[in-house]
Amino acid sequence: MTELTANPQHAKAPSRHVPVVIIGAGPAGLSAASECAQHGIKTLLLDEQNSMGGQIYRSITRTNAERKAILGPDYVAGEKIAEAAKNPLIDYSPNSTVWQVNRDRQVSYKKDGKSVTVQADHIILATGAMERPFPVSGWTTPGVLSGGGAQILLKSAGVVPNGSVVLAGCGPLLYLLAYQYLQANVAITAIVDTSSRADIKSALPHLFPALRAFNYLRKGLSMINAIKKANIPVYKGSTDIAIHGDDTVNSIRFNSQGRSHTLKTDVVLLHQGVIPNTQISWSLRAEHEWNSEQLCWIPVTSDWGALDVPGMYTAGDGAGIGGAVVAALQGRITALEVCQQLGKLDNAKRDALAAPLRNDLNRNLAIRPFIDALYEPKKANRIPTGDTVVCRCEAVTAADISSYVEHGCVGPNQAKAFGRCGMGPCQGRQCGTTVTELIADKLQRKAGEVGYYRIRPPIKPITLAELAGNE
Repeated sequence: MTELTANPQHAKAPSRHVPVVIIGAGPAGLSAASECAQHGIKTLLLDEQNSMGGQIYRSITRTNAERKAILGPDYVAGEKIAEAAKNPLIDYSPNSTVWQVNRDRQVSYKKDGKSVTVQADHIILATGAMERPFPVSGWTTPGVLSGGGAQILLKSAGVVPNGSVVLAGCGPLLYLLAYQYLQANVAITAIVDTSSRADIKSALPHLFPALRAFNYLRKGLSMINAIKKANIPVYKGSTDIAIHGDDTVNSIRFNSQGRSHTLKTDVVLLHQGVIPNTQISWSLRAEHEWNSEQLCWIPVTSDWGALDVPGMYTAGDGAGIGGAVVAALQGRITALEVCQQLGKLDNAKRDALAAPLRNDLNRNLAIRPFIDALYEPKKANRIPTGDTVVCRCEAVTAADISSYVEHGCVGPNQAKAFGRCGMGPCQGRQCGTTVTELIADKLQRKAGEVGYYRIRPPIKPITLAELAGNE
């Protein structure tokens, strides 16, 4: 059978041509655009948010002094990156949702009720990260949010929970959010930490190399100490997490240190790390691989961020999780390669400019193996069982997917045919990694052998009216 795809010969010609299109105005996209501008290259910087910053620096150009004090200096550092992107050579387009990118380097996005298509010579994907799904019992109950989602509310609108809060999961952001909530006087009932002593043992071999990035360790220890001083209970090695409530959350149950605990709470915030947002690179049929350290799919790239699709690049957390500083450095390095490809730099100049950036990059990445081992999300929290919902859009449970496998399903794409899993509005973004791991576990195969969804446009929903208004 032949796969049906859009035929560019029958599509409306792009309304304009730009040398470089950058998708995403977080640290990687902003830094890439600024670097291109420094070398005289015009860029179109597309972002679906209404202001610069991406997720990590969300609303950085609009926030007030009180919120800056709560969010801390690492957040405020985004001001400098955003300011550098205010350059006449950078055509910054907020509220622009990309719904298609094709291998001919045409980008279609919707803005102001219309769809716009542009032709680029080079495209840099700076799509950032998304939170790893945390499919435990009761995770779809009203009153359960992701930790990242709660932090976005704090950054964008200064909104925090009114009642008591339990933070559950693992990873640096869990403790960062707890620390920020302390500054905002939020009532934190407890932190339910799924990491254990075994994780510390696994991380220890990576500790010495991680000292190159000691500033990260120092910040982490400082936050943990502040949480201890506030007498917030921390339940280490937590397992068997289940959230209870009918119309809304009323409690969370879990086991820790050999004891069962039930905590009354109004809000539960779940977080167990982030994974790359790779929907666009998958839609381009670019090569991807399963990363066994970060337990997620990442695109295969060159040292300059180039995909195996001509003229396509990726930088930042969309290429593998490294954090905001790493993302900014990768954005600049990838931009230098684009500048060389466009004749603005020769190889020697490109390499000379990239050398100090690579040194900083390697130093900041030195912490990653330690963090990945210390906060590895537990199998039970990644691979659900029974009636726990996996695909929220289509209400597909873990038991449903297991039954598909028993009837011959061997991968996520077939799961679509068996029960519409991954066919909802989010196009599998929220369930894709879970479905890969669940099927792999059921088949006793490696996740990389099972594969991922075949992503097709539209990447994000678009109305017929928007499509009809294509420019």
